[in-house]
Amino acid sequence: MKKRKVAAMFCSAVLACSLISGCSGSGSDEPVSKTETKEEKTEGTSDQEAADHVADLIDTIYVQERTDETDVQCEEAREAWDALTDAQKELVSGENADPDYFGRDTGDASKDDPRNADGIGEKELLVVSFGTSFNDSRVEDIKGIEDALQEAYPEWSVRRAFTAQIIINHVQARDGEKIDNMQQALQRAVDNGVKELVVQPTHLMHGAEYDELVSAVEEYRDQFTSVRIAEPLLGEVGSDATTINSDKKAVAEAVTSVAVSEAGFDSLDAAKEAGTAFVFLGHGTSHTAKVSYSQMQTQMTVLGYDNVLVGTVEGKPEETSCEAVMSSLEQEGYKNVVLRPLMVVAGDHANNDMAGNEEDSWKSMFENSGKFETVDTQISGLGAINAIQQLYIAHTAAAIGA
Repeated sequence: MKKRKVAAMFCSAVLACSLISGCSGSGSDEPVSKTETKEEKTEGTSDQEAADHVADLIDTIYVQERTDETDVQCEEAREAWDALTDAQKELVSGENADPDYFGRDTGDASKDDPRNADGIGEKELLVVSFGTSFNDSRVEDIKGIEDALQEAYPEWSVRRAFTAQIIINHVQARDGEKIDNMQQALQRAVDNGVKELVVQPTHLMHGAEYDELVSAVEEYRDQFTSVRIAEPLLGEVGSDATTINSDKKAVAEAVTSVAVSEAGFDSLDAAKEAGTAFVFLGHGTSHTAKVSYSQMQTQMTVLGYDNVLVGTVEGKPEETSCEAVMSSLEQEGYKNVVLRPLMVVAGDHANNDMAGNEEDSWKSMFENSGKFETVDTQISGLGAINAIQQLYIAHTAAAIGA
């Protein structure tokens, strides 16, 4: 979505330049308009070249692999961005680069704690997250979980790792905050003489990210006296869409309760009487664990939450696509919809894919359908909910006691 926005801004800028200058699009050698000097024309070219240089630097660090050059590349990208004028920053556009990479205000990074200090001791609790470049969400959701775990287990050193190197690089380049990836965090534990290691994933399910986490831990397992990996938020996947468990029940109850309260209703039934439905939006996946979303819908039904549906950004599984969800709500006669993330972190997907103003966001598609009177969004991750934090604490307890 962001690429179309940047492209549109750039095209508008080019059109505006053409109208002002009277430039011919033929590439001829005819003189330019009197309103544009030769120096101004040269400066315009330099503007785009400077912006393209920054875009190239951003694309270089927008990768899922850390190298020996990553630290230098992150610093170089930030310095080049800072050297641009405001007008030049608007021209930044690359394969993954746009003005929002450095320019979007996502909160104060100084409120976060990368938890990458040494002096760990012999007992470490490594909290592993996919990660987010949205500073406020990182503090409220990820740090919120980490803080709760540290309070619950003061005898353990809580440390952090992200599995998304792309996000690690983004945060480091923009904010100067260095967060360990899995290999860095595990090596830090080894170098610090950790003997007992418990890994608590903040991931929603046993999906692709969880599988990669397990593989990374296995490479280091023989360097610790004991290694235990706790359950992700929704617990075991189960065999089919009808399989539910106590973890899914706890998550369903927690997110629904908070969503109903924030929407201004005394109960879910009161919302139903007012013609209001809630849609909890996950990421979606082609991994076999995608059945977890169907199971969450089953759980909502078992709890009697008739006006709650589960959707996914990716539309996987198919019944969680935007079109399928809208069709179900229309058939049930709901005219008011509240969209909220079924994601641990309210990051890019929540802010853009769910609540963004572009035409392919869920909010825009619901509004443009003409089928609903109101479409509201609640941009808040699961990690900020106390009941969810307590569930992670329980998962960690089970791992420690295993």
